[in-house]
Formats: sequence, C-alpha cells, structure tokens
Amino acid sequence: MSQLELTYLNAADVKALNLTDAEILSAIEGSLVAQGNDQTVIGPRAHLIPDRETINGHFNVLRGYIAPYGLAGVKVVGDYVDNYKKGLPSELATLILMDAQTGAPVAFIDASLITDIRTGAITAIGAKHLAPKNPKILGHIGARGTAYWNVRLLDHLYDFEEIRVHSRRPESREAFAAKLEADLGKPIVVTDNWEDCLKGADIMVEASRLNQPTPLFKTEWIKPGSLVIPYGTHSTVEDNLPDIASKFVVDDWGQCLVGPFGCFRRHVDSGQVTQDTIHGELGQICAGNLPGRESDDETIILWHRGLSTSDIALGYGMLEKAKKMGIGQTLTFR
Repeated sequence: MSQLELTYLNAADVKALNLTDAEILSAIEGSLVAQGNDQTVIGPRAHLIPDRETINGHFNVLRGYIAPYGLAGVKVVGDYVDNYKKGLPSELATLILMDAQTGAPVAFIDASLITDIRTGAITAIGAKHLAPKNPKILGHIGARGTAYWNVRLLDHLYDFEEIRVHSRRPESREAFAAKLEADLGKPIVVTDNWEDCLKGADIMVEASRLNQPTPLFKTEWIKPGSLVIPYGTHSTVEDNLPDIASKFVVDDWGQCLVGPFGCFRRHVDSGQVTQDTIHGELGQICAGNLPGRESDDETIILWHRGLSTSDIALGYGMLEKAKKMGIGQTLTFR
C-alpha cells in the first residue's frame, strides 16, 4: 500500500504565506462562482454547544466540496466570547482538506486566520456586486478578528473617504482603530455609540458580539441606496429591516435554515424571510446567473453566515502557495 502524506500548516506558516488582498479576493470569488454554477456541495452547518450553563461558547462544524479543486474539507471552529480574558482569540479553528476521489487527507491547517479572512472577503465580494456606486462612507460595528478583514478588504476595493468603527469595549475599539490607521494609512473615526457609527453610511457592516438578541441597529438610520451587511451571532436588527430592502441576498439559503444563531434567525423562523422573498444567493450573482445591484436607489441587504467552500478555497490557495515557497511540514498519515 502506498504511503499517505499530508501537509501541515501551523499558525506561523499561514502568517508567512502572507496572502495578498488580491489573492484572497480571487480565491473567494472563484469559490462563489463555482457555487453559482452548481459545482460545489455545502453541507449543513452543525453547532456543538458543550454546556449552556457553564461555558460561554460553542463550536461550528462546516463541511463542503469544490469540484474544480477536487477537494472536500471540514472546518471546526470554536466561538468563545470571553477568550480575550485568557489572551486568546475568540475564534480558533482547524481545517482538514481531503482528496475527494479517495478520501485521503491532503492538508491539516490552522484555520483561525482563514476564518477571519474568508468572512471579510465575503463581505468585500458582496459589496463588489451589491454596493452603491463609489461608496464614500463605511460604518462598521464590532472589532473581533473578522472585523479587521471586513474593513481592510472593503477599503482595498473602495478607498473610503471616511471609515467609522464602534465596539462595546472602549479599549477594543481604540486598538482596532489604531491598527487600521497604521495598516490603511488613513484616519479612522471611533464612535462611542451605534448611531454615530452607522447612520447615513453607504455601506453598513454589523459584526457584533452580543450575548443575546438586542435591537441596537435601527432601521431608520439606513439611507436609501445603501448596502447593509449584518451578520452578528445574535440579531441586532429590528423586525422591519427586511421590509425596506429592494433586494435581500444570502450566501447560501440552506445555511440560513440551520442552527439557532444568525442575525435574521427569527425572521426566517417566522416566515418573514423565505426562499421566495429573497433575491437569491451571492454565488449566483458572481457567476452571472442573477443580477446584482441594478440601480442607485436600491437598498440591499446581504446576510452571510459563512461557507465551508470559502474555507476550502483559501486553504487550497494557501496549500498551493506553500508548495511554491517551501513552507509547511510533511506528515506521514499512514
């Protein structure tokens, strides 16, 4: 029997690969095009909650397949709100890539950074197809790992005149703004409330870390023609938000039906948001099978819950770049 080997990329390896913004966006859009052309399988997201009474966190398990890459993948990511108290990121993840023809493992990757990057990339690719023309102002709620990549990749596309940020803890939002200013080379407006951050922005992103649903995002702050991207674990929006949308776009409708979490969970459960009322999936738009923004006055909502195929696409991109750069370890599987 042939010896089976796999590539191991740890956190230091992933950092050393230093994927460019262009490489990230290309990988994610490629996976979305494959999805829009029915060349993917996206398994229902599973949640594992160890102990509701004593543990403030849970695990998400994502599974998928991308035909053009010939790879299947499984990612397990912990979502632990209080990890900052222990000096750890709130999200720690691992990704296993497997040969879809044989089932043999191909790579084992620290996917914590992948989780942050891919979420920000979906936000940015969504904006590429759904944002108003030449957006000037970005309002962003939340400062967790995915937040940085939301702002960085959106600014890569649009070079905003004004970026506003807010998060619950002052030290968190100040540190977030400082990092963005250093990396983007422009001033960041730090606000101490949601309204000043979001009201009147051309693109509004909500990536909060609430412990329970709380309607902090007011529908009245949304100006006609803007793009609204709320994806916090718990809902922050009012009941009437879907009613003002010209288009309601999701990353994958199947994922919208799974699990207790997600910004529009109650809207789906109540029947207010259904497969018939949404415009469609982002992958259909990326593949050219469905129109994106069609006029300046459309107010568009994008709800993305996270796709296993995004993880696989970035993992594949990292694996290919690692081979060229000689990064990573080869492990014997059997």
